[in-house]
Amino acid sequence: MYITNDLDVALIAQQYGVDRVWIDLETIGKDARQKGLDSVKSHHQISDIAKIKPHLTTSEMLVRVNSWYEGSVGEINAVIDAGADMIMLPYWKTADEVQKFIDTVDGRCKTTLLLETKEAVECVDEVLAIPGVDEIHIGLNDLHLSYGLDFMFQLLTDGTVEMLCDKFRTANIPYGFGGIAKIGDGAVPAEKIILEHYRLGSTRAILSRTFCDNAKIDSIEEIDRVFKTNMAELRKFEEYAAEATEEIHKRNREELVDAVNQVVAKVREKKYGGPQNA
Repeated sequence: MYITNDLDVALIAQQYGVDRVWIDLETIGKDARQKGLDSVKSHHQISDIAKIKPHLTTSEMLVRVNSWYEGSVGEINAVIDAGADMIMLPYWKTADEVQKFIDTVDGRCKTTLLLETKEAVECVDEVLAIPGVDEIHIGLNDLHLSYGLDFMFQLLTDGTVEMLCDKFRTANIPYGFGGIAKIGDGAVPAEKIILEHYRLGSTRAILSRTFCDNAKIDSIEEIDRVFKTNMAELRKFEEYAAEATEEIHKRNREELVDAVNQVVAKVREKKYGGPQNA
């Protein structure tokens, strides 16, 4: 999945195999809860859906709406009318919110839930029993903030993501988590994260800004080159990941834990002004 409201960039993403072009309408409460983080703050509009959707031939149009609020019904109806293939509900905390979302969509397009609060984790069994939930994605950024953790990939090493993936698999609902950087990049190397996706049965991931930060590239030709190169390297590594043995996954998990602990130690040292245990 790749977030953009630029038609030219969307077509490049589609050309090189991105499954979903993502229009992001979520604004309510996001700035406040992610204050101080270098996270994406979107300025997309519903009109962007109609601008891009007619040009998509192999990629789907995914739209993230706001978390449930008094205007959700009108917003969801407008998004569906504009041509969304799938709508994502973020930052939900109760099964009732999910039920209202599913009832409002009413089968008119596909649905996916973005699980990113500790309250959502607590009611996830109830939510997974609701008919009409097509997919679910774990939002590591907000979820780690909800738990008061120092680094989003701690959720991979503390067992939270694995526990949730086990539940999704049992419920027979397709799932994914977080985002991935380009091969060879990332606070924790992208290769280690991708192998963990394969180990846990995840089939969905967001391509992060470090994969292709189109906001910092002036030339559309350069965006094309970056996407072509990075997608080719990603697909090549996926071929390896798809054939990884149990021993490879075990070793990768150990290296992942070590890499995450190193990042956490640095974060805590910066936060508290001295060395801290991860």
